[in-house]
Amino acid sequence: MTDTATMAGLDPATLTDVLRLAGSTGFDRIQDQIRRTGGCSDPVHLQGATVTRDRATGHVLHAYDTDNEPGGRLRIACGNRRASRCPSCAWTYAGDTYHLIRAGLVGDPAKGTPHTVRDHPRVFATLTAPSFGPVHNRPGNRPCRCATRHDEDAPELGTPLDPDMYDYAGAVLWNNHASDLWRYFTIYLRREIARRVGLTQKEAHAQSRVAFGKVAEYQKRGAVHFHAVIRFDGPDGPDSTPPAWATLELLTEAIQAAAARVAVDVGPVGDQPARTLRWGTQLDVQAIGAFGHGEEITEQAVASYVAKYATKAAETTGTVDRRIGNKEALVLLDVPEHPSRLISACLDLHALYPDRKLRDWAHMLGFRGHFSTKSRRYSTTLGALRQTRADYRAQQQREALGLPDPDVPEATTLTLAHWTYAGHGHTPGESWLAANIRRDIELNRETAREELLNDDWGGHDDD
Repeated sequence: MTDTATMAGLDPATLTDVLRLAGSTGFDRIQDQIRRTGGCSDPVHLQGATVTRDRATGHVLHAYDTDNEPGGRLRIACGNRRASRCPSCAWTYAGDTYHLIRAGLVGDPAKGTPHTVRDHPRVFATLTAPSFGPVHNRPGNRPCRCATRHDEDAPELGTPLDPDMYDYAGAVLWNNHASDLWRYFTIYLRREIARRVGLTQKEAHAQSRVAFGKVAEYQKRGAVHFHAVIRFDGPDGPDSTPPAWATLELLTEAIQAAAARVAVDVGPVGDQPARTLRWGTQLDVQAIGAFGHGEEITEQAVASYVAKYATKAAETTGTVDRRIGNKEALVLLDVPEHPSRLISACLDLHALYPDRKLRDWAHMLGFRGHFSTKSRRYSTTLGALRQTRADYRAQQQREALGLPDPDVPEATTLTLAHWTYAGHGHTPGESWLAANIRRDIELNRETAREELLNDDWGGHDDD
């Protein structure tokens, strides 16, 4: 903790607070609280108490009160999904998303999907935005239109060749309506499926279901696109076998036709012309392989890819991860030119389209939808996964304290609790400590992962 080498480079205020923290009587408990949050960057502070009593006698079996905690507060993880806000909680969110998507691909009875779902036709589809003007890119082995071969991490990638000719208004309006485009796509997809098999929509619905799980991702140019796992199920969802006509080829063709049909009209307002918003032409639909036998993408790859982007948002384009109230803030925050122009377009268009709340979502470049969504029967829910984790931790705590399970029918205990919000965040010294704890946890995970891979490799050598 007080190793001079690890504290090198700290600013005076942080160093002073670290030394204060290390010398405080409650340091060990503060460190324990931060470790229990996984090194959360912005923990929520609670004040309150909980008491567990024997129902029959009223005898107190266990009592806890934050009055005995340092500062009279208990810290819990913030739960923010954004890696830019809290890497620790984002890691947990990505793990939950991975298990949610994977359960819909390989099956997991504990998460509501049977293993037979692996035999259902399913694809990984990517729906993109149209062009709003030429941008710097890396077209294969050819140079960009600017005659330069850009490196993979070149800062100009995704920025317009001519910013003054780029349709910034169209770009942010498209982002703003992207969720509507997706909703219409799912409607047209079911219609296209029914049309191709010569059934009414009601008849097709009685024989099959379409399930999906999707995530939004920002391209370098600041346009949102969607990655989606789309799956055929039987009439009773994942527990039933799809009909013989529900083939992989049919699903692929229906997706392509549905995407081409979608159109959202935006009427003319002020100096803005009427627009018809559509998906871009770069639609990609690939079959998902169960075991990687020649398929380009596998279940593992898809689940990992979706989980990776579930914790990222518009800040990957150079914007910020919180709301911006005016254009002056763009200069203070040193936002690069391209995302700055996109944000400015949102602020300018807000008065013309007040119902679209473009000012509120300017930092998201106009996008106002959920980053990860799924159909009801695709697999489990994020809420269910969080509840399972909370139940497991509560069980561990009860076992450590020797308390019975209050949920069993013969339970004889009663737990009463009262909590109030008391703030959030860290002092400078606590932030430094949390970052180090988070780093140690990440190092331990990597070490454990490498040991597991080495064990697997060693097993192959023995075969």
